[in-house]
Amino acid sequence: MKISEQGQLLRILIGETDKHEGKPLYEWIVIKAREQGLAGATVLRGVMGFGANSRIHTTKILRLSEDLPIVIEIVDTHEKLKHFLETIDNVITEGLATLEKADIQFYRGSK
Repeated sequence: MKISEQGQLLRILIGETDKHEGKPLYEWIVIKAREQGLAGATVLRGVMGFGANSRIHTTKILRLSEDLPIVIEIVDTHEKLKHFLETIDNVITEGLATLEKADIQFYRGSK
């Protein structure tokens, strides 16, 4: 797959316990991204953070949270990511999504 040098980075921030159709929301988002043929997706688990409700979520032992921050990053073209956002927008009830420019240096898979 070839993508242009001028891409976009979609970053979605949600909670680890967020669900859709009985499965973790981050899993559902990654599967949808693959179904739509996006270039790739990565899920990162945060060690600390807070969102719109200002509640701190952390891995510290005395304040162990069961709802750690999850960051999903997807890089592709602006058009494909905008279409993808339309697909997932009504499913994410709590969280944040950002789009930013990404200068793609290379995109390679195994042969």
